[in-house]
Amino acid sequence: MVTEDPGPARRRRHGKELEAALLTAGWDELVEAGYARLTMGSIAARARTSEAVLYRRWANKDQLVLAAIEHHRKANPVAVPDTGTLRGDLLAQLTAMSESLAGFFAIAAAAAFSGLLADTGLTPSEARERVMAAQGLPHVRAVYQQAHDRGEIDLERIDPAVLAMPFDLVRHDMLMDLGPLGPERIRTIVDALFLPLVRGHRTDGDAPPPSSS
Repeated sequence: MVTEDPGPARRRRHGKELEAALLTAGWDELVEAGYARLTMGSIAARARTSEAVLYRRWANKDQLVLAAIEHHRKANPVAVPDTGTLRGDLLAQLTAMSESLAGFFAIAAAAAFSGLLADTGLTPSEARERVMAAQGLPHVRAVYQQAHDRGEIDLERIDPAVLAMPFDLVRHDMLMDLGPLGPERIRTIVDALFLPLVRGHRTDGDAPPPSSS
């Protein structure tokens, strides 16, 4: 008697591997269906599991969607450039950030406008930090550490708010326009707004006095 080959058995997923698969399914469903049409059942079907598996980790779809958004952001970090100068690094990283995260911001903002913000009970500022939080604190960003090590800036002498400013402006523009920034806007942020604020912060002391006539 010949029996039909059932094919390879599907391997069971556990722990962090399973949770990552569920969150990836949640993000993919959010992108394709949108927040309003997304359900725990549709995510479970995409992840090839049961709704009970989801509910053991998240109380409702709102919590799952927030977790999926955070997971997607952390799983797709922006590469850190090393062009040899702080200006070059910032132009490269802000451009990469704008191009890679514009779609993410559009999806996240659409979810918020579709009811996620109201359903979670978060304030606008809390939702902003959960959904669109920057990766890492400004004073430990690799581009700034590289510039510090090269002697271009002294991180101990620059206010963290100044270091955060270029990234905050890019995030703000993406949230408002739901698209990547143009190169001219990025150059303005770096050359006209940020660099003038840090020119006086040198590792070799104060800037030299003007020459006498």
